[in-house]
Amino acid sequence: MSTPRTKAETLDRIEEARRHWISLVDEVGEGRMEQPGPMGEWTFKDLAAHLTAWQERTVLRLEAGPGIDVPATYPDGLTVTDPDDPDATDWDPANAWFRDRDKDRSVHDVLADAENSWRRVYAAVHALTESDVVTPGRFSWLGDHALSEADFGGHLTEEHEPAVREWLAGQNG
Repeated sequence: MSTPRTKAETLDRIEEARRHWISLVDEVGEGRMEQPGPMGEWTFKDLAAHLTAWQERTVLRLEAGPGIDVPATYPDGLTVTDPDDPDATDWDPANAWFRDRDKDRSVHDVLADAENSWRRVYAAVHALTESDVVTPGRFSWLGDHALSEADFGGHLTEEHEPAVREWLAGQNG
């Protein structure tokens, strides 16, 4: 994580991450959204739903506000590694549940949810005070870090975009 920034800079970084997402969606194009490949058997639509599902957790936490812990909600019987545990490695049960839940949804609906999620992240951060955004420890799920240090697009850029880029290169080559 980087040095704490201002609320305005944090909002700019959220919007920049959103624009990056939209650019990638446009690059993939509607015709490839349901082709397997970007994540093995998963389609880009599956990936979009996956990213949105995890971002929704962030949205709920932001909308709850600082100092309020919002527990993760999954169906009864689903055992999931705590997504806030820095040593956690097994999110497969939650990811499989998200994919199964969203597999029959239309590309349009999945992408609309993704856009709505980005708008909600922005609106939730916008509603916070400057102090809430830049003060370390305000949000327990960030540990000793400030919200302004969060990487709102990191799940995509660090974990999934390299595979998507490789898949696109194979599609275009």
